Amino acid sequence: MKNHNYTLEYERRQALKKKILRGILAGIAALAGILVIAFLLYVGDYYHADEDAATYLYGSDRVKVSEFSDGYFFDGSGDDTALVFYPGAKVEYTAYAPLMFDLAQGGVDCFLIKMPWNLAIFGVDKAGDVMAKYGYTSWYVGGHSLGGAMAAKYVNGKITDSNTANDPAGLILLASFSTVDLRAKPDLQVLTIYGSNDGVLDREKLNAQTQLLPDSARTVVIQGGNHAQFGDYGRQNKDGDASITKEQQWEETTAEVLEFLAR
Repeated sequence: MKNHNYTLEYERRQALKKKILRGILAGIAALAGILVIAFLLYVGDYYHADEDAATYLYGSDRVKVSEFSDGYFFDGSGDDTALVFYPGAKVEYTAYAPLMFDLAQGGVDCFLIKMPWNLAIFGVDKAGDVMAKYGYTSWYVGGHSLGGAMAAKYVNGKITDSNTANDPAGLILLASFSTVDLRAKPDLQVLTIYGSNDGVLDREKLNAQTQLLPDSARTVVIQGGNHAQFGDYGRQNKDGDASITKEQQWEETTAEVLEFLAR
């Protein structure tokens, strides 16, 4: 009788443990489901490219635009130099078509990268994929806002990588800064451009992080420009009002980048 009671008690305990375990697993599954839904809602709420931006995807006599697996290729008059560009966080990548078009027209072929969920943190190494498929003498990597930070992260990985093939010659940061130390490659060219009316860019971090760049790094402030007008996606939350047009900001940015690449 004693053994029988012991067996019943043991079975009850085991059943209780299984019930608790099922409850824990159900709770984890529910939490995971909530997190997935929250993530999808987060990435689903993004800045859409303005309709005008799409017109630049048609190209022109001087700039041929074609779609490839990771975005759009802007093939201009240049043959030797190319820029791989990462879009800002939660911004539809085609919003940067006007700027890429202008740069290509100025002689720099551009690869505008489409990021998973419009977040460059999920596509840091996409520049390497592009470089492996196309042959250019000089490669540059750049980006806007978070895209710029992720471009810097990619460049940093190439600095520490023993494989030096297709190492970027330079980095272009638009309303952005590097969070990684790039001083290990003093000959790396770095250009930072931001608008004087930018209300999104953290100026304290921008100033503090300049110490992570090579001594030759250059910073340009576009007077009257803001954060969003490097692309064409309307007003961004918390951004300052621009006192120049988006076209003027693209024009000034293009001029600064072309001058930087010509050095």
